Amino acid sequence: MHSGFLRLAATAPTVRVADVDFNLSNIKTKLHELDEAGVEVAVFPEMSLTAYTCADLFHNFTLLDAAARALMELRDFSRSLNVHFAVGLPVRHNGALYNCAAFIRSGRVDLVSKTYIPNYNEFYERRWWRALPQGEAVEVSICGERFVMSTGQIFESHGAMVGIEICEDLWVPIPPSSRLAMQGAQVVLNLSASDDLIGKYAYLKSLISQQSARCLCAYAYAGAGWGESSTDLTFDGKAIIAENGVVLKANKRWDPADNTSIVDVDIEALERDRLHTTTFADCAEAEGATPCRMETLSGLTDETDGSVLSETPGFRPLLRYIDPHPFVPASDTARRERCEEIINIQVAALAKRLDAIHCRSLTVGISGGLDSTLALLVAARTFDRLGLDRKGIIGVTMPGFGTTSRTHTNAVELMEGLGVTTREISIAPAVTQHFQDIGHDPSVHDVTYENSQARQRTLLLMDIANQTGGIVLGTGDLSELALGWATYNGDHMSMYGINAGVPKTLVKYLVGYFADEAPADSTVRRCLLDIIDTPISPELIPADSQGNIKQKTEDLVGPYELHDFFLYYTLRYGFTPQRIYLLARHAFTPAQYTDEVIRHWLATFFRRFFQQQFKRSCLPDGPKVGSVCLSPRGDWRMPSDASSALWKL
Repeated sequence: MHSGFLRLAATAPTVRVADVDFNLSNIKTKLHELDEAGVEVAVFPEMSLTAYTCADLFHNFTLLDAAARALMELRDFSRSLNVHFAVGLPVRHNGALYNCAAFIRSGRVDLVSKTYIPNYNEFYERRWWRALPQGEAVEVSICGERFVMSTGQIFESHGAMVGIEICEDLWVPIPPSSRLAMQGAQVVLNLSASDDLIGKYAYLKSLISQQSARCLCAYAYAGAGWGESSTDLTFDGKAIIAENGVVLKANKRWDPADNTSIVDVDIEALERDRLHTTTFADCAEAEGATPCRMETLSGLTDETDGSVLSETPGFRPLLRYIDPHPFVPASDTARRERCEEIINIQVAALAKRLDAIHCRSLTVGISGGLDSTLALLVAARTFDRLGLDRKGIIGVTMPGFGTTSRTHTNAVELMEGLGVTTREISIAPAVTQHFQDIGHDPSVHDVTYENSQARQRTLLLMDIANQTGGIVLGTGDLSELALGWATYNGDHMSMYGINAGVPKTLVKYLVGYFADEAPADSTVRRCLLDIIDTPISPELIPADSQGNIKQKTEDLVGPYELHDFFLYYTLRYGFTPQRIYLLARHAFTPAQYTDEVIRHWLATFFRRFFQQQFKRSCLPDGPKVGSVCLSPRGDWRMPSDASSALWKL
């Protein structure tokens, strides 16, 4: 295991029915390939030494003895390999035949029997196989040597805990993998020979995905393929690897040349999720799932020294896609579905709040930026859903010392296009008087200069809300809350924070969703598209000589796509800064961000995340929309004076 990642493979090489020597040769060839690719754990299909479709030949000693000899040869062959692997074969014991997986590691062999033997398929497996009861372990003799055959055993491999089940075991109401996971297995291997039928593949992928999610594990499935008998059935050769509900890799079916899937599975993330999901351990205890009986080999430990930086000897690229934008779905269809769901959550939440307090008026500060635009759009849709007149939404634009004509125009025209009540109040006179009152030089553009403007705007919004019998709708987003990029008791405060669960990288897509729904030639659509293209800025510093935005947020606190990446892996998985750095280096190319730039902004993220907790400790209510949220009432609780010393690269 490297940096918490285990390189896992599922493979279904070509077989010949009952030709053990041919199958053994193909398995050896494939093992060489996997070993050279750095694979640490691999799974082959059910009965991969003999082929699955041997039928009554399984009761012929010639075939059984050949499979036994092949197993011994593979055991000896494995001593020169780093990869540990599971192959399928028939095993005789006490006058009965067992459908087994042999887990072979550096010259050691452990046997796992199939737990559930089906009697409904065309092969009527109970004609040949006997089931070893779950949890049992017996000694069997193969070629004069003794081996343990069991069910429910867990094996250590390269620092990961591995459990095994076979084909039908996955399809029963409570698969053995459920108990294996509760006993500590982080990786489940499934040796299968499931034939292909119309619609079955989609169901199977869903089954694998759901089981990996339910068990909080990595799940590698290898299904019999090319070369199996087609007398009555056909086998497509599946190699599928899933992790915690996501299919990471699946080969192209029906193609003998594409018979292998290799991916790095994140064992550290799985362990963190088990730790965080307290019901996982509760269920294990309730089911009496005792800690695993581990069969270990000396020296099978994590091969890293704890460091994951580029200077680490033996650093290797991940065979895994790391999404640089974890909050934003990659496809247009998925992104649109995500946007629609988030907007429905926001609208339902705001509608409930307005109904609960019998409120028919909202006050929103409109700057011409993304966040306030999204808040206004959600407010308009909420009023439509409640059957309220949009004139009950008071949109207030409050130009100040840094307001540009571009953002001001967009703010005014958007409000007019949406049909809300529009008010404009310049904050310049009041803030100028305030500077005189406190003795501040207005030519000094420091934090006092900036925050005085933000607090003046909040004062106006609160008082207008009092005037109109309404509430102030907050506009700040999740990313700003993480960085503390808000003026305490300024834009930090409202009666309801509608965007509190939405990360900055997703806000523009939500605004784009509304733009797509607006008429093509409408003012609203034009404004929304221009707002999306406008640089993110608080506009608290005067514009440049050409009237353009001078103060750009991402120049000051860093790129939001980096900060959202850091935020996701900090809150969702609790990863260390070193590991987040590793993932960021894989997710972003050097052309996007150099290693030095990533390190710099990661340090900034953790420094601000800890320093600004006090702002999050007193946040107004706001709806949660995703798995990552910073509400102090349920999602993130941290002392405001916690030290960040351990979170330094």
